[in-house]
Amino acid sequence: MTQSLPGQRPAHERAFAGRAGLPVVVVGAGPYGLSAAAHLRGAGVPVRIFGEVMGSWRHAMATGMFLKSTPAASDLSAPEPGGRLADFRRVHGEAELTELTPIPCEVFVRYGMWFRKRYVGEVESARAVAVDQAPPPGPGFLVRLDDGQEFPAAAVVVATGLNGLAHIPQELRRLAPEGPGVGALISHTSHHTDLSPYAGQRVAVVGGGQSALESAALLHESGADVQVLVREPRVLWGMKPDLVRPWTQRVAKPASPLGTGWVLAAVCKAPGGVRWLPAAARMLLFRRALGPSGGWWLRDRVSGIVPVRTSSRVTRAEAIASCVRLEIDEPGGSETLAVDHVIAATGYRLDLDALPFLSSTVRGAVACVPGSKAPHLSASFESSVPGLYFTGSLTAPMFGPMMRFVAGTEFAATRIAQHASQAPAIR
Repeated sequence: MTQSLPGQRPAHERAFAGRAGLPVVVVGAGPYGLSAAAHLRGAGVPVRIFGEVMGSWRHAMATGMFLKSTPAASDLSAPEPGGRLADFRRVHGEAELTELTPIPCEVFVRYGMWFRKRYVGEVESARAVAVDQAPPPGPGFLVRLDDGQEFPAAAVVVATGLNGLAHIPQELRRLAPEGPGVGALISHTSHHTDLSPYAGQRVAVVGGGQSALESAALLHESGADVQVLVREPRVLWGMKPDLVRPWTQRVAKPASPLGTGWVLAAVCKAPGGVRWLPAAARMLLFRRALGPSGGWWLRDRVSGIVPVRTSSRVTRAEAIASCVRLEIDEPGGSETLAVDHVIAATGYRLDLDALPFLSSTVRGAVACVPGSKAPHLSASFESSVPGLYFTGSLTAPMFGPMMRFVAGTEFAATRIAQHASQAPAIR
């Protein structure tokens, strides 16, 4: 008899997956959604996937940005060989990218579009606006689209990435009572595809991570008068990769898709093991394993070029006519800064309530990781609602920091597909 993983229901209790030929619905067509759909289709599971292919990478990244991850950590996951970023480059006669080659976002978008054609097939542009459990006694879900179409689904995979999860601190949100955005006095880095319209304007970028520092570099290069406000006492920069490392360094700091060091190597080698840690330990790992930092290749475009004010905390933001007055606490005392626009590079908050397409009944039935609003998941990425799976960043509090990056697509997609297709349990 087939064994089940801890946290999984026995196979006979999961027979709804594929019953009566109902599809598995994937909501989201970014790296995680495409990878999950590819593996499901490879396993013979009927799939419908909804969303704009690589939408966030096309619309939430400013022109000229690069991936922070290395080429080896930027592969989508296909059910057969030939779907890596290096394969895409080779097929198109383009030079292979090395660890010393930052990946332009537009290259990664083209790679995702090619992957979709090769492994996924049709991605429906309609938007899923409602997902609810099917009325009893039927298993599965009812899915409604923005064009009014409604249909049953055996299971649903939520792969919406960071859409709707952008976080702006309370002291900055008051600048845009009707909502932040490009036309308001305050925006989030994810709101921008082009920073050149800020040429000649005074812009404050709040944050000290990659998105803050790269946005500041692009703003400066576009002619904006920009400065970066960082809460931490210093800016952290990544180390330039060594293509050849002596064995002593490889032992002392083993390599991983997220960087070097034993902790990162362990959580990347065994994300499933992270799930067995106490919830408090997992949340600590989630918050601290990879703090804000800038890519090594970005440093020359920022250090000594763009003013970066460390140990600076915005305590109040006020709109004065068409400008913004920021009150800033620094070690030397308080200061007032006047700017034309504020860009918040303040990250994202994992919150199930930010997924409005899941009905309130479904969201209310999803058990969460203690201390967060992220879903508690089985070893196969299934939530406490049978047949409802999550993948991508929302799963990082369960499986560790690798799920925040493209490098986690293979681990997630293979397990979701095996479970949904009722393959033998993973050992």
